[in-house]
Amino acid sequence: MHIPENYLSPSTCGVFAVAMVPVWMRAVRHVREEVPRQKMPLVGVAAAFCFLAMMFNIPLPGGTTGHAVAGTLVAILFGPWAATLAISIALAIQAVMFGDGGILALPANCFNMAFVLPMCGYAVYGLVRGREERHTGARAGSGRPGLGRELVAAGVGSYVGINAAALCAAIEFGVQPLLFSDAAGRALYCPYPLWVSVPAMLVGHLTVWGAAEVVFTVGILAFVRRVAPGFGLGGLAGDGVQAAPVRAARPVLALVAALAVLTPLGLLATGDAWGEWSTADLSAQVGYTPAGMAHGWEWASLMPDYSLGALPSWLGYVLSAAIGVGALLVAFRLLGAGASSRVDFGPRHDG
Repeated sequence: MHIPENYLSPSTCGVFAVAMVPVWMRAVRHVREEVPRQKMPLVGVAAAFCFLAMMFNIPLPGGTTGHAVAGTLVAILFGPWAATLAISIALAIQAVMFGDGGILALPANCFNMAFVLPMCGYAVYGLVRGREERHTGARAGSGRPGLGRELVAAGVGSYVGINAAALCAAIEFGVQPLLFSDAAGRALYCPYPLWVSVPAMLVGHLTVWGAAEVVFTVGILAFVRRVAPGFGLGGLAGDGVQAAPVRAARPVLALVAALAVLTPLGLLATGDAWGEWSTADLSAQVGYTPAGMAHGWEWASLMPDYSLGALPSWLGYVLSAAIGVGALLVAFRLLGAGASSRVDFGPRHDG
């Protein structure tokens, strides 16, 4: 779902950049108001789940691949605006450092995966879980009565969220040949129209990759609720749950480390994701090179395709995962250093 460089016109990318700037500004404001300073690094840990989820490529018959995003998971743990900020930073790291997604296309990718996905997923999660249980149910923890319903709501929300994001990406691909073509009628950018891009993007997400998103979200949420109930904001962001010490995240950090070690499993999937072909591969498919791609801007990433020089691919993948996770943890620790502590007006227990 990472739109590469030059698949969207510069003007399309500009529209999404203008649209996302106020979204990012609002996300920063919400995070600083709603997430206690001592819990800000934990948002970075949650963002690491998104970064790692996107490294596990899953094949689909026919040669294409896809991945989970885990955006709804972050929204459930820290609120949808925190998810928007967390996933945006993860996507920026992927684009700049690893060439996964275009630099010019970054605002569009953030719109799809960092805004539409967590907002839709979290909204559906809230509807399925129910207002009464969200506000009056037992606190997150081992054996809490509402955990089963929360996991069902998380599964449904994550499935809807990732498919909403995929639909947006499909539309962005599909309108390019309708809006931008040369005098001969050839597309300047992505050459596939809506009646090709929409089914191509949705088939995999309605089936295999949507299921992967559900499994990833529900599995990690169940783990967190049972072994680290202090991780997150206890449900809805801003519900007044007292912040737990960062040491409560140790089991979650152990899970992040385990997933990072397992990321080379994503290398087993062969083929490219739909809409993420190289210019040469796309030219072979359609019989010509779209002019916007032939003369477009290219970014030379530091570690292209999560590789590190002459190192074995599996080792480069693991080290890339470690570097990406480390960058996210540092980013949110810095954000936490500049955030104000939230005053807790929760119940006091004297004596």
